[in-house]
Amino acid sequence: MWKWEAEGTPKASVVIIHGAGEYHARYEWLIKQFQQMQFHVFMGDLPGQGTSPGPRGHVDSFQLYVQKVRKWLEEAKKEGLPVILAAHSMGGLIGAVAVQQLEEKEMPDMIIFSSPCFGLVDKQPWTKRSAVKMLNRFAPRTMFPSGLEPGSGTRSPEMRKRDEQDDLLVKHVSARWYSELIRAIRDAHKKAAHFPDIPCFVVQGGEDHIVDKAAVRKWFDNLPINDKAFKEWPELYHEVFNEPERAEVFTHITGFITPRLLLYKQSS
Repeated sequence: MWKWEAEGTPKASVVIIHGAGEYHARYEWLIKQFQQMQFHVFMGDLPGQGTSPGPRGHVDSFQLYVQKVRKWLEEAKKEGLPVILAAHSMGGLIGAVAVQQLEEKEMPDMIIFSSPCFGLVDKQPWTKRSAVKMLNRFAPRTMFPSGLEPGSGTRSPEMRKRDEQDDLLVKHVSARWYSELIRAIRDAHKKAAHFPDIPCFVVQGGEDHIVDKAAVRKWFDNLPINDKAFKEWPELYHEVFNEPERAEVFTHITGFITPRLLLYKQSS
């Protein structure tokens, strides 16, 4: 895990959870934006991804991701500042699972989800699902291509070029990893009605070729919380913080966070 210091007097701490196949280096721009808002930023690479140890593209249990995020939140809490959880794609799914397991003292004070993985656009045929189910039982580390087409996450030419040269991006996943992901998605929908009452903002790309935006909206609509907001950008791809319009997206994030931080300060 790394910590990037706020520029100036710190006002909050942000914990970022990256998505599947990627790692912290792809969040350089977002980290800088939060620093300029006078926020400390905490982030690590998930097990089996980026610079983290373990078999690449594999996880024995989704709970290993949750345990890692729990430690990051614990570190952020030590600053004694409001804690914001910002999570993208599979990171959003991990965050949703994690907050339902946290004790009250561990909870973030605010949640930002970008294109959270509550459903997949690429629906696998039953033959492949059956094969994965069998492999998960008898050969869980069997690897197969992730199925993500190059450039499917963002329209940004700069980011696409960057990714072509990055050997740390995970392009193959295990049968166990896929099975754990699908199980976590099902559980997230089943438990949405019991989500903790934490301010939550979901930002979503309207042309998402990876995550099923209808499933995201369904999950969001089932949240029984008092303070929630949903914003979709019609032309944006999956990675809203890597799209050409990312500054506009972040402006909306700022608009959600700022008044709630003021309320937090007044009540503390």
